[in-house]
Amino acid sequence: MSALDFSTKIGSKRFSNPIFTASGCASSGQELSQFFPLTEIGAIVTKSIMVKARTGRATPRMAETPSGMLNSIGLQGPGIDTFLEKDIPWLVEQQAKVIVSIAGESVDEYGVLARRLRSVPGISALEVNISCPNVENRGQVFACNPDTATAVIEAVRRNIGGELPIVAKLSPDVTDIVEIAGAVINAGADGLALINTLLGMVIDTNTMKPKLAGKTGGLSGPAIRPVAVRIIYQVHQAFPNTPIVGMGGVASGRDALELILAGASAVSVGTATFGNPKAAFDIKNQLEMLLLEKGFTDFRDAIGFAHRGI
Repeated sequence: MSALDFSTKIGSKRFSNPIFTASGCASSGQELSQFFPLTEIGAIVTKSIMVKARTGRATPRMAETPSGMLNSIGLQGPGIDTFLEKDIPWLVEQQAKVIVSIAGESVDEYGVLARRLRSVPGISALEVNISCPNVENRGQVFACNPDTATAVIEAVRRNIGGELPIVAKLSPDVTDIVEIAGAVINAGADGLALINTLLGMVIDTNTMKPKLAGKTGGLSGPAIRPVAVRIIYQVHQAFPNTPIVGMGGVASGRDALELILAGASAVSVGTATFGNPKAAFDIKNQLEMLLLEKGFTDFRDAIGFAHRGI
């Protein structure tokens, strides 16, 4: 029996430990289940689900970068109908904690998705990915404007009811992330997912053309971790009672601890999974040992520890 209470909470929901998968890096968990039981980590965060199936962007849509990678997948996925028919029943059968990530091209689409998920058993929370293009507003990103961010979260809250926690996934590509965070919290978000990828680009010096078919893509991996730490720290300082699911370049238990000390109540593991399918499982075990070594008996005492005495 561990001497550490490793559980964490987001809204009304409790998770056995704070290590989650990152949306988009493990689909709905089936690929990872061959490497470790999904019950060993705090939650599976599904790939962002949309109303209709999408084929995604043209290839090539991934490129390596120093200490990271660029991706331009384009929210490829099966759509909500197939997801509800196949993925959710499988995850429930595995007894995994499930956080469903949703994405839409309009405010109304987010509302439709929330309504479809409202009465589905086995879901612990919704991640509302508002860091994707808003076709209603010239390709802007919902999360880059307080008004559009607010409109989406209000629509989701109206349609999902009060039972399921809402975690708003925000973009780091903004001038004032604290302002956006405050707007979505006021609109009904119970938690925040920080940070999504940073917009980047790679040009092949041999072909002298962009490496990605879509030209730009989302930068992930260790290169963005200092940005994640800064943003998590700033937002936790402003809203210490709002849980943050931290992410961005976490490849070890020590990396996860850094985000937790900055203010994260949970940590999602993404890009590291491509090199090590057991990354989330290994990071959970490393983090647990680190917390015990540092004298913690309750995980929640470590959340935002870097803010104390300053």
